[in-house]
Amino acid sequence: MRFRDQDIVFATGAKGQNIDILTANPVNYFHVISNSAELPRLVIDGKLFLPASDTRKRNGKLPLVMVVPGSLGVAPSHLAHAETMVGDGFAAFVLDSFGARDVTSTVANQTQFSFAASAYDVLAAWMVLSAHPEIDASRIGAQGHSRGGSAVLTAAARRFADAVVGAGAGFRSVLAAYPWSGHQFLDPSVDETEIRVIMGDADEWCSPMQVQGHCQAIRLSGGKATMRLIGGAQHSFDRGTGIENVAEASVSPAAPTAYIANDGAFIHPLQGVAESKLTDRDLMIYALKAGYGRKGAKIGSRDGDAELFRADMLAFWRRTLG
Repeated sequence: MRFRDQDIVFATGAKGQNIDILTANPVNYFHVISNSAELPRLVIDGKLFLPASDTRKRNGKLPLVMVVPGSLGVAPSHLAHAETMVGDGFAAFVLDSFGARDVTSTVANQTQFSFAASAYDVLAAWMVLSAHPEIDASRIGAQGHSRGGSAVLTAAARRFADAVVGAGAGFRSVLAAYPWSGHQFLDPSVDETEIRVIMGDADEWCSPMQVQGHCQAIRLSGGKATMRLIGGAQHSFDRGTGIENVAEASVSPAAPTAYIANDGAFIHPLQGVAESKLTDRDLMIYALKAGYGRKGAKIGSRDGDAELFRADMLAFWRRTLG
């Protein structure tokens, strides 16, 4: 059953309201930044939850946190995070990029739609939510998990965001949970958007070192980015479920970073030249042929991991949006 067809009501009585989002299916970042007239369009959706409390309202409007799931789609943990935030007075929106594309999981194949499309979805949702009469457009944050973490980091990058929502518009703050930083802009500037990353040092899906480098690049460009590394924590350590091996997972955390030129073209790690026709799939095939790919990786929580994540999450949103 698609996420939009589920009736979801939190303990506080907040009921999910379906919101349609007009987005696009770019083949790569160049398609968005330099060839947007030819973007194929589609409508995706998500659910908006409004709090009963008005304690966080300013001028009659609420701050909002957008929750962006990862490669397994909307999971109970994402709804639990949204419920926690609604209980604390924030509006929450859970984005579903999969349902309208007829995708159930990208765990075994991340190229079913591009990472540029994932980031476009996030900004397209921002455009709709920022115009909502009950939402404060100046206090919208995005919280992405895994592939969703990659999406929110790209959505914060001005080279990408300016092309979609216009100069200076977009998120007040972004929390990326155990993201993949295999795609990074040569110009990583995020201007005033504050970045927070939280990740485990035992992550088998994504490289903590690569993400550390990404955060440092943002800082060196003048942005504010902090990263909390959790000793012994696996990928998806906020799930609240036991550690398990996902046998079908296709991962390559040690593959070189693919940088993105100002026009959105990928720079191949070997050739060092920007090429507008390069896609996610081309770079994945390169990584596999170079011997970086492997099957199987662990996800799950140790005792206390989910609670640790929840505390860090709430502290960040209270400080940046509350």
